[in-house]
Amino acid sequence: MPAKTLPGGTFTMAQGPTVSRLGYGAMQLAGPGVFGPPADRQAAVAVLREAVELGITHIDTSDYYGPHVTNQIIKEALHPYPDGLHIVTKVGAFRDAAGGWPVALAPDQLRQAVHDNLANLGLDVLDVVNLRVGGLERPDPGSIAEPFTVLAELQREGLIRHLGISTVSVDQVAEAQSIAPVACVQNFYNIAHRIDDDLVDSLGAQGIAYVPYFPLGGFSPLQSDTLASVAARLDATPMAVALAWLLQRSPNILLIPGTSSVAHLRDNVAAAGLTLPEPELTELNRIAA
Repeated sequence: MPAKTLPGGTFTMAQGPTVSRLGYGAMQLAGPGVFGPPADRQAAVAVLREAVELGITHIDTSDYYGPHVTNQIIKEALHPYPDGLHIVTKVGAFRDAAGGWPVALAPDQLRQAVHDNLANLGLDVLDVVNLRVGGLERPDPGSIAEPFTVLAELQREGLIRHLGISTVSVDQVAEAQSIAPVACVQNFYNIAHRIDDDLVDSLGAQGIAYVPYFPLGGFSPLQSDTLASVAARLDATPMAVALAWLLQRSPNILLIPGTSSVAHLRDNVAAAGLTLPEPELTELNRIAA
């Protein structure tokens, strides 16, 4: 794979792969509502190929995107996969006929999901599998031992290299770690939504990656105005500032901004190179308060 230097550098997950901190989230490659095929499949293929060409080595996906569509496009675009490219997928939900996202945490559902990911990506083993157990923005209470144990068994069987968890609480992270090593945690987090601040730092001390999703979601109008004001002073976009803030927040944070446009992908890569001056960083840190 081409040796490119991306903003933010790389991060080595605990007992896991080394990936570019700036990754690519493939969710938007499916049709509207992450359901069905895209309007322009070749454009989706082009975005993935450009991501690899730019030096991105971390692609986030799931076989329930589409369903199946996104992984099939990834396979079409990139298989056989270049050395050093790492695909991180998720299990724990499925798509119903209406495009809903029902929970799918039963052992047979998890096993089927892993095999579906393998088949549609054209792989014999999955690099990283995240168990998604919570809602969209916050964890659901309760034990995650049973479903995480299923993934740990699949890891021992050689179908998964590393395990992660998504939309989880601090207690659920600890519970998962009592069963098997955790390489990454994927939760809702951004400048305005910082409930996980302590968790980010704790995971960083352990060498565990923290992967925020919805970097611009959940803002009030006032918070958006602050972000826009900072962006204007830096001659940048609000997305660029949001991505730069995350990269500066902690070295274990990995980004997975998604897009179906090559031009937007290039903008995201350039944006991640923005360094926030201390006064602007202080102003942005006040948003959550």
